[in-house]
Amino acid sequence: MISRIFMAHVWLSFGDPTDEGGKTVKSNLIPTNAYGTVLDLGAGHGHTVNYLDRDKVSNYIALEPNALMHPEIRKIAGAKGFTESDGSLLILSCVAEDISSVLTALKGPDSVDTLISILTLCSIPTPEQSLGALVRYVLKPGGTLLFYEHVLNPRDDVAWWQRFWTPIWKIAFDGCRLDRPTHLWIERMGVWSAGDSWGKEGEDEESLFWYRAGKYVKA
Repeated sequence: MISRIFMAHVWLSFGDPTDEGGKTVKSNLIPTNAYGTVLDLGAGHGHTVNYLDRDKVSNYIALEPNALMHPEIRKIAGAKGFTESDGSLLILSCVAEDISSVLTALKGPDSVDTLISILTLCSIPTPEQSLGALVRYVLKPGGTLLFYEHVLNPRDDVAWWQRFWTPIWKIAFDGCRLDRPTHLWIERMGVWSAGDSWGKEGEDEESLFWYRAGKYVKA
């Protein structure tokens, strides 16, 4: 609980700069590929909404277990035209691994057209299992997974430092880990009809925050 309070306050200062740091990647990834009912995994303050094409996206579902973040989600989503009063906005307080609660809230399986994860899979306790279940049970056949995550650096020397700092880092930043090969887990999921991932242009190869973005379509 203390880490969630800390993150809620930290994100008021760092949410916008963090969003700005990945703006080019997300501007190329999200507006052209997100459609229909969108589930934003670990929504934070709802910055993803700013990249959605309102003409293509009918519903925005923010999965954010930190309830202290919810007022900001409502504010940002409301400015884009997504509101709880008309049913176009739904905020879920459960954690990503609680698939039964997600399915209950969405009133059944195969209910999401686009699943988006932005800097979220680094902090989920069981990311492979949780994302696998969301893709299998929540994402429609033919639906799209979009992601932008910091992941394990392919350089062994940099990866060593990521693993070194992670035990300290995750305590301060609500479970965030620096050392997850998230893009490889997604690639190997074995449920895709098409997909690809790519790096961030101009990225420092020695960075402890090494990013990958991607688009995968469920078979």
